[in-house]
Amino acid sequence: MNKFYNFSNKFFKLVKLAVLSFMFFMPLQKTIAVEFKYIYNTGDKYRILSNVDEDVYLNRKYVQKAEIVNRISVEVTGTQGASGTHKMISVTSEKTNPVAGNTGSYTWGEEYETIFSRDSRGVYTISDEYFMPVVRDIPVFPEGDIKPGFTWTYNGHEAHDFRRGFGIEKPYKIPFIAEYKYIGPEIVDGKELHKIQVEYNIEYTSPSTEIPDLMEISDFPLSTRGYSNQTIYWDEANGMPVFYNENFRIQMELASGNTLEYIGSAEARVIESTLQRKAAEEDIKEKITKLGIKDASVKSDEKGVTITLENIQFSPDSSVLLPSEKQKLENLILILNDYKDNELLITGHTALAGTKEERDKLSLERASAVAGYIIEKGNWEEKRIFSRGLGAQDPIGDNSNEEGRQLNRRVEITILEN
Repeated sequence: MNKFYNFSNKFFKLVKLAVLSFMFFMPLQKTIAVEFKYIYNTGDKYRILSNVDEDVYLNRKYVQKAEIVNRISVEVTGTQGASGTHKMISVTSEKTNPVAGNTGSYTWGEEYETIFSRDSRGVYTISDEYFMPVVRDIPVFPEGDIKPGFTWTYNGHEAHDFRRGFGIEKPYKIPFIAEYKYIGPEIVDGKELHKIQVEYNIEYTSPSTEIPDLMEISDFPLSTRGYSNQTIYWDEANGMPVFYNENFRIQMELASGNTLEYIGSAEARVIESTLQRKAAEEDIKEKITKLGIKDASVKSDEKGVTITLENIQFSPDSSVLLPSEKQKLENLILILNDYKDNELLITGHTALAGTKEERDKLSLERASAVAGYIIEKGNWEEKRIFSRGLGAQDPIGDNSNEEGRQLNRRVEITILEN
């Protein structure tokens, strides 16, 4: 059960990740009769932060609840005619069976990088070497002006990553027909936005040519069915979406005879903030010195600005912060609170002691402890803070002596740019 459940849960998270990645490139004209076209400019960068709340059922019995955050960043790297070439990096992070009232960060997930092209109507050109985004050719717009009440349809498809679960090396594609309706302009939070509804149903049976040898592969989705009902809003002044929401239900019948079902909702917002890395780096260094925060250094790179807390102290072999470290973090929170429009990635490291599994587990627990303290004391949104543990994979000191081991027992706090 665990093998196919864990895989299928990963599959569905990627579905939601990609559903939320389609909304980057949709400017509007300045009349009620609008010709929707995607417009791309080399160097444009976009970031989307989305939330998914879902309940998971196995054979119609409730299994768990999951809260998922998808962080998607895209850069338009070039244009050709009306089409744009995009580089997309997607990360899916999750909390499983979250406890009400319990603050904590999301565990940083796997990063996917994708290169694809999209034309002015929204049609993708993408190689089968890429598995992101999962939902493709949605939305696709008709040619010419449309007015409120106008409806249209266009074929789309989902492309799933079944490599780990079923050994299928190319994206597994499930077709659908999307139904669109332009609702019209609407005032939201004092701004005029354009509202579009999108719906599609899935009713798909795997062709016999795509079903692997079940003697070699223990399980396989024989059929997939479900629906997605979405509402998308655009900001005409900025030429991009403001936010999106969705209700969904997906059910998979597996070759093993088991049924998996996912029921939930999702929403996403475009995050327009940017980080001036060098200016932020100098600002943070100055404030660290002023506040007297010891054993802390700052550097910037393409990912953002990273504050390294060297030799951070916990109770032995645990993730319980010592009082002295809590005071250090409270001073650091005064600095971090200036960057609440960005997200934080908290990375834990250990010295070379114990097994790899023990080191990885402890480093993640310590990163999560620091993240939780920042959330609690700094009043940060949980969905903006992620944690990960790298164990002893990235040492900066010599593990053969105590001085080096102290350097390696560190926590890094990265203010993310992309």
